[in-house]
Amino acid sequence: MVMDFKKAGLSAKEYEALVQELGREPNETELQLFGVMWSEHCSYKSTRPLLKLFPTEGPAVLQGPGENAGVVDLGQGIGLAFKVESHNHPSAVEPYQGAATGVGGIIRDILAMGARPVASMDGLFFGSPESSRVRRLRDGVVRGVGGYGNAVGVPTVGGKTVYDPSYAENPLVNAFCAGVVSLNKMVSSQTARPGQKVLLLGSRTGRDGIAGAAFASAELSEDAQSHRPQIQIGDPFAEKLLIECCLELLEEGLVAAMQDMGAAGVVSSSSEVAAKSGVGMVIDMDRIPLREAGMTPGEIALSESQERMLLVVDPDMVNEVERRARRWGLECAPIGVITEERRYIYTSQGSVVVDLPPELIGGNAPIIPWESRPPHDEEERKKIPPTVRPGPEGWNDELLALLQDPNLRCQETIFQQYDSMVQTNTLAGPGGDVSLIRVPQAKAQVAFSMEADPWKCFTDPFNGGAETVARSVRALSVCGATPLGLTNCLNFPSPEKPDQFWELQEVIRGMAEACQALACPVVSGNVSLYNESPAGRILPTPVVVAVGSLSDGDTPLLGGQGRAGDRVFLVGSPRASLGASRYLLRRGAPLRGTPPPFSGAWEADFSRRARAVARGRHARSGRIISGGGLAVALAKELLASGMGALISLPSDWKMDEEILFGEGGPRAIYAVASEGVAAFRQLWEGWPLDEIGVLGGSRLRVDNVLNLSCDDLAAAWKGEN
Repeated sequence: MVMDFKKAGLSAKEYEALVQELGREPNETELQLFGVMWSEHCSYKSTRPLLKLFPTEGPAVLQGPGENAGVVDLGQGIGLAFKVESHNHPSAVEPYQGAATGVGGIIRDILAMGARPVASMDGLFFGSPESSRVRRLRDGVVRGVGGYGNAVGVPTVGGKTVYDPSYAENPLVNAFCAGVVSLNKMVSSQTARPGQKVLLLGSRTGRDGIAGAAFASAELSEDAQSHRPQIQIGDPFAEKLLIECCLELLEEGLVAAMQDMGAAGVVSSSSEVAAKSGVGMVIDMDRIPLREAGMTPGEIALSESQERMLLVVDPDMVNEVERRARRWGLECAPIGVITEERRYIYTSQGSVVVDLPPELIGGNAPIIPWESRPPHDEEERKKIPPTVRPGPEGWNDELLALLQDPNLRCQETIFQQYDSMVQTNTLAGPGGDVSLIRVPQAKAQVAFSMEADPWKCFTDPFNGGAETVARSVRALSVCGATPLGLTNCLNFPSPEKPDQFWELQEVIRGMAEACQALACPVVSGNVSLYNESPAGRILPTPVVVAVGSLSDGDTPLLGGQGRAGDRVFLVGSPRASLGASRYLLRRGAPLRGTPPPFSGAWEADFSRRARAVARGRHARSGRIISGGGLAVALAKELLASGMGALISLPSDWKMDEEILFGEGGPRAIYAVASEGVAAFRQLWEGWPLDEIGVLGGSRLRVDNVLNLSCDDLAAAWKGEN
């Protein structure tokens, strides 16, 4: 009898491949397991070949993709584990718990490397904030991020909030976490050996979150609220106990392997350990602690109940692990054993209910070769649309309007709900180009920069993807940090449409080229597809977090540190692109136009020189130019420094909107003390470099085209007018 594979979420081809591999038809429980484990969310069956384009090795990389998180070397025997993941669909249905469990899940990914979580960030994407529904969604998500992160004691040091109509029905919630690990205590999911015991540590297993991974792999439908039972429920206080207990067990050398229990629950964590370790595993489902009676084997296997970890422990260590768990008030149940025979087996009430090859279920779903084809309007997307634009007499109003743009204005009302200072190592929190923490164990500082530009990734996917990576690395370099590695979350619509799969290919290709050119390897990441609803698709949205380091004795170069009398310099081309810019989009122009073409050599040279400026203290303040262009960068610099500036642009520049509001490419503004000008100029010799003004006063004056008080700039940026 042919099983109902469609109900399980498999295609006819996948089911045929499954039967061929097994040499038989799967039973009902096995089919349930394959339906989730071969989902897009768990298997990456649409993207695995594309992800191989990313460079994954570098001098600092200790662990690249393939584990719970990537790890880079900070020195002094200390590593930094980090990763970003999505929790999009759950947050659309239940904003608070969707966001909260997204935070909890990424924290456990870091913990699963043996690292103490020390910093988190969030990338949030919503529809128009003028919509009451969007505001309710946003407020629920923000409360969820803060409620979980604040309670578990991990500082939220930065993030990014983006608004665009494409996210109205399908918001994106991307959670990032970083943790510090002693390299001699680092743990893996790939080190299980025959004879060792499998333990489940943490909360009891219930019916919440069942098949959540499959839900995350499908388009949001009009009855999305019917998926509420698939949304996990988080308990940050249980997570805190779990963190401390796991770190104590690792410190004492009591754990041989560890795996976070997130998407697809027990089946995912245990099958991955077996497959990656090259061993078999027998799980006794009757030994899994339950909080609900009458759960079926499939429900037990696929539950995504939160705050659980899978431990692999030597037999003579089991009693001690159980004792430590009781001391922390946690349940700890031996539920299985590692076997030499490479079979993945579940038993229930003395009967075998699952008997499978671990590699088949633990990540070997068939690759889907989707058709790729450029959209019919590819060339049209790259053309800047003809629109009615104001002349110079209207540029004061344009700058004020840009500062009020939801994508550029102050986000204080969001990040003030997050505790950014807990653990007391935060040096620069939310609101700047970079976030910074101190890592005393490594005698180092770590910088994080989160970036996303969905508009440019739509109009020109290759250059948009490259620009997203480059902008994140630019921010690190301007502050003086050496890039160590990068994590990304690839949020895209359905890959089944040829033009949308082409966008995905091109964005990854652009990101990979930028990573290669900037020596910033990808060490971890996540893919989230099928982000669309009956209302439409999202824009292609790669979220990038670049991570860099400075020595403990270095002073990072941040924005807003200039003093009256400092000279203002523009580094980089004076003219950028209005393509897909906030300037045109705010004015209601169609989403069209491309960023400047990516040049790896140009970007790498910019980053090298920018780091030299910061480390030599050749400038007092530095800031990259991004959304809103030079005018917005100047305004934000003045708002941060608490003073005005008199700007006089070179007479040979043809003053136009591209100079003031253009975006893209390696560009930055610096405030330089008069006595440091000669050295600063020397460092940028051969580069476009223009002295454009001086700090001081209480107004922003740019020749005869901009004249605004700092009070007016602040009122616009903070939404007070």
